[in-house]
Amino acid sequence: MDTIREMISRQCIAKKVEELADKLNADYEGREVVLVCVLKGAAMFAADLMRHIKLDMTIEYMELGSYDGSESTGKMRIKKDFDADISGKDVIVIEDIVDTGFTLQFLYEHLVAKDAASVAFCVLLSNPTRRKEGAREPEYVGFVIPNQFAIGYGLDYDGKLRQLPFVGSLVMVQD
Repeated sequence: MDTIREMISRQCIAKKVEELADKLNADYEGREVVLVCVLKGAAMFAADLMRHIKLDMTIEYMELGSYDGSESTGKMRIKKDFDADISGKDVIVIEDIVDTGFTLQFLYEHLVAKDAASVAFCVLLSNPTRRKEGAREPEYVGFVIPNQFAIGYGLDYDGKLRQLPFVGSLVMVQD
């Protein structure tokens, strides 16, 4: 039986989401932004964050894939893209977690190719111990976490445990 340990409480997440929204509101004041939520993991984070953003904004959704269970395959693919025209617009990508930085770089290049005026990343969790040399860093970070497999608050393990109201770590118990 695997064990779940709480790393970040629901209350800490709520406070941090408000702080991130305040920073975005200040940094993008008077500008129109396009939020791009990366499905499925960032859906809860994006929904909570949007409730606190006071900017002129629209939201789009993308779904990417690179994981098999708890391990990245290293091959990124777009499962669902959006059709909106973002040329000349400021884009803020909302992502659940950044590990290697590979996804951020992939998304950055994809959005720049769609002629975005600017691209910034707002991530709930950052695991810098897994970052690859020269990888893109997010501009807005909720929490820096240790090298543990995070689940809950949208993050999953093989499609499960997204519904947890906190961020936890999954401790695998070997038989």
